[in-house]
Amino acid sequence: MPLRAVAFDMDGLMFNTEDVYTAVGDELLGRRGRQFTSELKDAMMGLPPQASFERMIEWHELDDSWEALVPESEEIFIELLDGILAPMPGLMNLLDALEAAGVPKGVATSSGRRLTDTILTRAGVARRFAFVLTCENITYGKPDPEIYLLAAKQFGVSPSEMMVLEDSSAGCRAAAAAGAFVVAVPNEHTDHHDFSPATLVASGLNDRRIYEALGLAAPAD
Repeated sequence: MPLRAVAFDMDGLMFNTEDVYTAVGDELLGRRGRQFTSELKDAMMGLPPQASFERMIEWHELDDSWEALVPESEEIFIELLDGILAPMPGLMNLLDALEAAGVPKGVATSSGRRLTDTILTRAGVARRFAFVLTCENITYGKPDPEIYLLAAKQFGVSPSEMMVLEDSSAGCRAAAAAGAFVVAVPNEHTDHHDFSPATLVASGLNDRRIYEALGLAAPAD
């Protein structure tokens, strides 16, 4: 079937927020005399807040509850955001091309509503999406397919008519389980992940194969 809509993950796919989360993890655990290792970051990546922080608590045997860590981490995140936040290469061109072709697009992220709205607003793209789904909109987080099944419903298309752009293994598994056309776009934090569920592993958001799959004019080299 032709692809009629595009669902974007957010963290690490649209923006370099994985860099921000790394700095947040360093600060949050540093306050507790612990280290935010690359192994822990991998174990938390792509999960909704509750599951992510429960993993951190178990990993370091912290006394904190996940409910207490969420607002603390959000405050740290917002303090650090302005100095680090940037769009991933090719994002703005892809958004422009989709809009020019009349292809609807939405956001489906594991992040919470507060941080998601903050990021999209500060980046100036909040109004460019038909809808924004966050962890508050679902019961089961990625790699469960719920969020992408809901995205397809929001678009009014079958999952097989929807392209999903993801940067993590958990996200790709969720999109594949939903039956979507899955494009993995690894970044420096996820290039070692298993992307075998993906239909296509792209070199970036400016990869010509993304445009070709959508029937869009390829970006200029």
